Amino acid sequence: MSIIDRLQRQHLKALTPYASARREAQRGSCWLNANESPFAPSVEGAETQLNRYPDFQSLTLNQQFADYCGVQPQQLLSCRGADEGIDLLLRAFCEPGIDRIVITSPTYGMYQIAAQSYAVEVVDVPLQGPQWQPDCDAVIAAAKSAKLVFLCQPSNPLGAAIEAEVLEHLIRECDNTMVVVDEAYFEFSDQQSATNWLQKYPNLVVLRTLSKAFALAGARCGFVVGSAELIGLLSKILAPYPLPVSSLRQAQQVTAPAAITAMQQRVSLLLQQRQRLQQWFSQQPGFALLSASETNFLLVAHRQSATIQQYLAERGIVVRNQSKQPGLPACLRFTVGSADENTQLLAALAAYQNSDQCMGEVQ
Repeated sequence: MSIIDRLQRQHLKALTPYASARREAQRGSCWLNANESPFAPSVEGAETQLNRYPDFQSLTLNQQFADYCGVQPQQLLSCRGADEGIDLLLRAFCEPGIDRIVITSPTYGMYQIAAQSYAVEVVDVPLQGPQWQPDCDAVIAAAKSAKLVFLCQPSNPLGAAIEAEVLEHLIRECDNTMVVVDEAYFEFSDQQSATNWLQKYPNLVVLRTLSKAFALAGARCGFVVGSAELIGLLSKILAPYPLPVSSLRQAQQVTAPAAITAMQQRVSLLLQQRQRLQQWFSQQPGFALLSASETNFLLVAHRQSATIQQYLAERGIVVRNQSKQPGLPACLRFTVGSADENTQLLAALAAYQNSDQCMGEVQ
């Protein structure tokens, strides 16, 4: 019996997925099977054929992203952002009020929120500073009674990456649990993708997204990558038409080979700006970088973090306060912006440091 067959919610074995009209038949020229209007609406700036349902899964999009990840299309499911991937995994494996998941705080908040919305217990095994690595023994022990382990690689909100040997050790040793590696920020990191281990570890699941490096946050397109058996299970419970036509077309465009090259060039520019910001913060009194970032943001501690956030907001600069996260008192998260945006940020921070407001709090 495979790990997917053993861990899935048992009632799903007998579930026959909803057979949408588009899922049953994807080719044709005279569409009379989906109760659609034959008339395309006149909507300014809209796509043509908005009167037709989109495909359940875009063969073009899935093939292009599978090629990018080095996997087969049947190992990949496109969905409404990585957040829907989290939701699907919980629905597929966790019985409400019975099962549990493992997280390693501080981490992405949706793992816990999604679990709590399904009455699934959350076991938190905090990361260990100052390198922010998992407590392997504790994670492995907790995983013995859990269905899912969520590992953010690299971390949101920390920006730190799990060392490759540590990550593989956890995947290998948690062999009776599905290990979900969230690679939303993968393109900004020097780490290899966990997709390289999919053939070795049937309990491995990887989440990816077009929201960050691909600059397509508004289209809400993400991917679950795993075994073909896992994708078959998740396909049972995925909505009949998960992505709208406009999102599918935009996603197809940004995952084409030429567009991937352009994405990598943009990432290179952002990495230069990340280095610029890291250097500035490392030289300023009162600011402390929590870790070297392998993402498109920096997590910075300052005892006046709340005041700084308000000072920046009054000048139209919006940053994220992460002080409510476990183990992150007085921390702000700064997204790496364009060169002009970063210049604006640094000028405002320098002005704050020289302001009476700053001096008053220091005294």
